[in-house]
Amino acid sequence: MAASRYRRFLKLCEEWPVDETKRGRDLGAYLRQRVAQAFREGENTQIAEPEACDQMYESLARLHSNYYKHKYPRPRDTSFSGLSVEEYKLILSTAFQQLSFGDLESREFLPSEQIETWWCHRYCMSTLNLFLLQYSGKLG
Repeated sequence: MAASRYRRFLKLCEEWPVDETKRGRDLGAYLRQRVAQAFREGENTQIAEPEACDQMYESLARLHSNYYKHKYPRPRDTSFSGLSVEEYKLILSTAFQQLSFGDLESREFLPSEQIETWWCHRYCMSTLNLFLLQYSGKLG
């Protein structure tokens, strides 16, 4: 039975795309690394918790198949910021995350109003995270 679990995870890893723009932070690369660690002996690996292993596979398979995207369709492919999917991909790239605000102003990555929107979004998310931490009692 461990052999079939191993083969299912391998197939999932083969199908899961790797986003080169998120080097060091990509879910596909992380998944491959974790499967290699979990199945060190390949098909001969003994699974301590087969139910948990199966549940993890099913969860990952649902994410990969876009189950939730189809179950809960969005009316538009954007959010309150008005940025497009391509612009979000650029903003979420590792290279872009490492830039400072001065770098953004000196380069022509995005028009200035979109840069301001991005920084506003980043500030709002940071503020929301702090609020949630305080509310949950994890901060003083």
